[in-house]
Amino acid sequence: MRYWWATPAAAERHLPGCCPPLAAPTAVICAMNIDEPFFALAATAFRPMGIVWWRAAGRERIRQVFLGKEREPAAEAIRKNYPQAVHKSSGCVEQLSGQLQRFLSGEPVTFDLSIFALEFCGDFQRRVLLAEYGIPRGRVSTYGRIAQHIGVSRASRAVGRALAANPFPIVIPCHRAVRADGSLGGYQGGTEMKKSLLEMEGVQLAPDGKSIVGKFYY
Repeated sequence: MRYWWATPAAAERHLPGCCPPLAAPTAVICAMNIDEPFFALAATAFRPMGIVWWRAAGRERIRQVFLGKEREPAAEAIRKNYPQAVHKSSGCVEQLSGQLQRFLSGEPVTFDLSIFALEFCGDFQRRVLLAEYGIPRGRVSTYGRIAQHIGVSRASRAVGRALAANPFPIVIPCHRAVRADGSLGGYQGGTEMKKSLLEMEGVQLAPDGKSIVGKFYY
């Protein structure tokens, strides 16, 4: 058992892959009594995903979700970012694995954010992620509209950076954010995965790959 002092600076020193603070940081939490990190892998219709978790104050907390990439599978990314993580699952993690599998097979799934460690993200990124979480299935928004929604109208690039560092892809559906001209923009799992996810959710795409949207969300 370790005792973590988790200001953003301390969290970045002790927690590999910690969400980078994208705005003036405040202390996230004063202290937490947490176990060593664990990880589990979930086979999906796309590629295996990784879940890093631990127990904090007697509760299971999801620290990060890895989509996995062709050049860097989820298991490899976990070993790189969390070298101390032990392969272990739990009831909560098994439930999340099943939800991720169903989501990536095309089923509508609503994730409970209470088990995800958003407290390790900076205030700005948390606001962006919660706005993104609010975009419903079958709809898309733009980086600029999300910025306006959270009250920072000229921060579209910062919104893009916050979503690029989203520690909980799929759970927080950052694939539902596109550029102002409808082009898809980047995605942790790659553009083809983003395109497939949007089409699976009913978003129409033009032959040039841009989303066909009558009205953006927000």
